[in-house]
Amino acid sequence: MKPAPPPRISLLLADKWADYELLDSGDGAKLERFGPYRLARPESGAFWRRGLPSSEWEAADATFTTADEEGAGRWDFRRPMDATWTMRYGALRFSVHPTPFRHVGLFPEQAVHWDWAGALIRAAKRPVKVLNLFGYTGLASLAAAEAGASVTHVDASPKSIEWARENQRLSGLADRPIRWLVDDALKFARREARRESRYDALIIDPPKFGRGPKGEVWKLAESLPALLEACRAVLTKQPLFIILTVYAIRASSAGLQYLLEPAVEGLGGRIEVGEMGLAERDRGRVLSTAIYARWTA
Repeated sequence: MKPAPPPRISLLLADKWADYELLDSGDGAKLERFGPYRLARPESGAFWRRGLPSSEWEAADATFTTADEEGAGRWDFRRPMDATWTMRYGALRFSVHPTPFRHVGLFPEQAVHWDWAGALIRAAKRPVKVLNLFGYTGLASLAAAEAGASVTHVDASPKSIEWARENQRLSGLADRPIRWLVDDALKFARREARRESRYDALIIDPPKFGRGPKGEVWKLAESLPALLEACRAVLTKQPLFIILTVYAIRASSAGLQYLLEPAVEGLGGRIEVGEMGLAERDRGRVLSTAIYARWTA
């Protein structure tokens, strides 16, 4: 039996932003501009030396400090900031604010997936149903809805769902068909399979560890294979795409391909795998932030 060729690894860069910039990175941190504000946050992947002088970092409006990569921490606000502000990407408008876990409501590198999914939905020239699991603040759901899809958005956090609804209002997409559901992703996918609900596209962005609304435990290495098996059961006969993104684990993008292959076996099409990243504004150095796998027919 001839061995399968090794996966071809791609690098996706989110380089179409106007309201976001990666200003610098290094020494375990990153300096970013979110709209009018500069934020400094921990980044274990930035193990090289910083490119900008310390004065640039000290000029950040807020700096996040934490005891370890996974834990909560605190923001040190060095000058007055709005509690919440609005950013934009293409047709999307969304609110941003610092949270106790160093996040601010978006992952800028995900914009490459928003554009890719939107283009496929528009090109399909047919009704497209999208299931977005671990949907967070809804930007992928809004991008799909703006492109013409009907979307089912699932997240275990009521606060994230509330935030996503606010982003829908800000984006002027209140009339688009989006179901916002607080639920456990794996349980929901399995129920949808039993109900024979079907979707043309899947967006899956799971955490390393998490809990569902009823205390369900999510452990990526143990739970993701079961979720992908359940997701295969909810695909239509002519599915359009699947997006899988994974953060903060010791794994390769090639491993994601091997994980996704059984879920699309017999469907044809192709799988693309690789890294997602952000390029520094001035030096052009690339900070890799996640690994991904995408399938399209």
